[in-house]
Amino acid sequence: MRSLARTFLLSAVLAGPAGAEVTDYPAPNGSSDQQLTIYSTLDSRLAAPLIAGFQASRPNIAVRYEDLLAGEIAARVVQETDAGLPTADFTFSSAMDLQLKLANDGYAQAVEVAAAHRWPAWANWQDTAFALTVEPAVLVYHKPAFPDGPPQSRVELMDLLTSARPDLQGRIGTYDIEKSAVGYLFIARDAEHFPDIWSVLQAMEAVGLQTFATSQGIIDRVADGRLVLGYNILGSYAAEQARLNPDIGLVLLRDYTVVISRVALIPRGAAEPDLGSAFLAFLMSTEGQTLLSEKLRLPSVSLEVSGENSGAAMQAALGARLRPVAVSPGVLVYLDQAKRKRILRLWRETVRTD
Repeated sequence: MRSLARTFLLSAVLAGPAGAEVTDYPAPNGSSDQQLTIYSTLDSRLAAPLIAGFQASRPNIAVRYEDLLAGEIAARVVQETDAGLPTADFTFSSAMDLQLKLANDGYAQAVEVAAAHRWPAWANWQDTAFALTVEPAVLVYHKPAFPDGPPQSRVELMDLLTSARPDLQGRIGTYDIEKSAVGYLFIARDAEHFPDIWSVLQAMEAVGLQTFATSQGIIDRVADGRLVLGYNILGSYAAEQARLNPDIGLVLLRDYTVVISRVALIPRGAAEPDLGSAFLAFLMSTEGQTLLSEKLRLPSVSLEVSGENSGAAMQAALGARLRPVAVSPGVLVYLDQAKRKRILRLWRETVRTD
């Protein structure tokens, strides 16, 4: 069988990364004829409802789900394709720049999906790369520390940081952009929309800024009060934990809110591109977008999906203040080494990290 040959080749010639978490979902009807292989940065636990929803309408399809780091996905697609081996049928990654580089370098194929004609222009590049979520950078705060409410803009945040409140000392957090790809992207976008962002960071540093490699490290500390504010935190993670913990609040800053997306594509070297396209069509459908928004707490791109956690609700609340990173080769500027060196130089001059 083609899927067995594919598994043998990949095992014998190009072993996957040691850290990969692989989950196999047998076809619900017991068939072993077709297998969809997915490389994704989405945690396997979160992906399970998406797989179940897809298999409900395609019970003859088995799914092999590989939970990988963004860099591992890009490297494997390139290596496997260049070696003439089959690669994933579908990739889904939070690293917009790496996904667009794959598409721009010819490692993705154009597909026809019914929902594409009503997809926002910023969220589709030449029918090869599609944004499936809209995930804002938010200000996370410890509610008991702000009985009168938290800052609502970067100007208000600056006023707070320079107010000499003693309880702020050592209790402001953000990503270490040298360790966090999403943190780097958020700061790079900040620098484009708000040139004074370095003054804000300098004010944070003056009160003892704490930096972290992950969202979880910040959100956990905001939850128990070790931090009172977390700046530029990925909203999809913050929203779920704010729902479960009454001491966590979050703010979409009203001057502007940067939005990034998880991007999907069908690799050129896919063994089963039709299955990859079918899964993409499912995730772009109303059912798939609703699952992302309501079950996974990942706001949907589709404006046909309503609900408090949908992209439509975010658009209604913020309008032009939303600043999505467009799915286009323009995002590749964040991979430019000269730009990266300049931003990291400014970061190191402003922020002291351990």
